Amino acid sequence: MKEETGRLDRGDGVHLAWRRVAGRGPGVVFLGGFNSDMTGSKAEFLAGWCAARGQAFLRFDYSGHGTSEGRFEDGTIGRWAEDAACVIAALTEGPQILIGSSMGGWIALLLAARRKLAVRALIGIAPAPDFTEDAPDFTEDLMWAEFPPAIREAIMRDGVWHRPSEYGAPYPITRALIEDGRNQLLLRAPIAIDCPLRILQGQQDPDVPWRHALRIAEAVTGGDVRVTLIKDGDHRLSREGDLALLEETVASILG
Repeated sequence: MKEETGRLDRGDGVHLAWRRVAGRGPGVVFLGGFNSDMTGSKAEFLAGWCAARGQAFLRFDYSGHGTSEGRFEDGTIGRWAEDAACVIAALTEGPQILIGSSMGGWIALLLAARRKLAVRALIGIAPAPDFTEDAPDFTEDLMWAEFPPAIREAIMRDGVWHRPSEYGAPYPITRALIEDGRNQLLLRAPIAIDCPLRILQGQQDPDVPWRHALRIAEAVTGGDVRVTLIKDGDHRLSREGDLALLEETVASILG
């Protein structure tokens, strides 16, 4: 099945890039991480796997990410969650299986908890609610809480601080990102999600501590929740064995 590509106006003139494989439902949607794009190894793997099965699949770039329009510095968790809801509503039909990597896991949980769309199941890959991600932890619990006073002061004074990253060039942490993140927190109360939830978490992840996955599992009110810990797994979980585990997890949800 050939993958279709396009761009969607989210309603304010900013166009979001997407790729889609037509197929049967329930559809599979991949939500990427902070400062990543839809061409990563997990997204590519899922696109190929779904195409081979004849399963509907959608991936996209948030505003300011990849080939989508907009400035990265203008983005927040709330804004990117709205991007996701917009693309999914416009380009899918029926309930979807949301697969969120790191920050994408946070956004997937937000969409399900706030009933933004029909969700068949959630799969989190090192999901990072309450502290954004893909090259580390951030908003309240693991980013802001860990910043020394000088960095906190710089963010509040200047509106932005560029954080070094082992994944590439330094990336901006903005005051708007931190402040909006406080409006998107999930782990301060029970999370009313009753669809199946699967979490894949590496225990050698330097960015999202593996115990964070247990906090999520405990907070979710639904009973069909399973956490798989990969003892030698890192943050990305994109090795051959990791992708095989992801395939097995998605297949088990699809039945």
